[in-house]
Amino acid sequence: MWAIIGGSGFERFEGFSKLDEIKMDTPFGAPSSGLKKAVIDGIEIIFLPRHGQHHELLPSEINYRANIFALKALGVTKILSVSAVGSLREELKPGDMVVPTQYINRASFARKHTFCGGGVTGHVALAHPVTLELVEEVEKIRAEFDFAIHIGKTYVCIEGPQFSTKAESHSYRDQGADIIGMTNFPEYALAREAGICYLPCSFVTDYDSWNDLIPHVTLQQVLDIMRKNNSKAFALANSLIKKTNHLFNKGCPELGLKNGLMCTLDSIAAEKREWLSVLMAE
Repeated sequence: MWAIIGGSGFERFEGFSKLDEIKMDTPFGAPSSGLKKAVIDGIEIIFLPRHGQHHELLPSEINYRANIFALKALGVTKILSVSAVGSLREELKPGDMVVPTQYINRASFARKHTFCGGGVTGHVALAHPVTLELVEEVEKIRAEFDFAIHIGKTYVCIEGPQFSTKAESHSYRDQGADIIGMTNFPEYALAREAGICYLPCSFVTDYDSWNDLIPHVTLQQVLDIMRKNNSKAFALANSLIKKTNHLFNKGCPELGLKNGLMCTLDSIAAEKREWLSVLMAE
């Protein structure tokens, strides 16, 4: 089953034919508000607005662990993560879509970024943090759309909520980053621990602050571009989900903590074994 996690500007999509609200809690607290079952062209999915139904959560206030756990418990095996980003490269223009396949994290590790700890010890591989087979599926359909799609870029995740200084923006470019956002970490890492495929689709809203020849990012600029990007994201999701719904119905090939757990199950407290069994299920 697919889930769509909608970021800033993607808290709702008009194209869903059915929306049933889901009320649930997790061992890690409540997920973001607005969790729903939805239908796209007859296919049931789960929809989760990352910042909450009314965009009430800052990037560092999002309960990423609860969000990923809730999706796993609901049977999700593939996540389409949709978000707004700034561009660090002139060729990645506002209105374009970017599929990052690598990440640089500059967000605070105060964010709850792992299901491990407190007696649960494990390590998962993140050399390829997104599901490349799903990236290939985007490559196959990119000609269907009248907006540019760039594949194989690097996303730097910052703490926020402030936008970058000019010096910071230049430093991220020097590190090899192509786009900048505030939310994909620790989402992709938790999805891997949970054994869920992860496909990020990032829509450019601005040029951050590195280029003096282009007006520096403002909230109003971001909001204006966001409105135009929403319909693009839904069109992409509609086509992709129809063509890939049969793929990865047991989760990602790496299997997350099912393969990455180092301690023995017998050594873990009973209440933790219970929720760990959810994360390790195929």
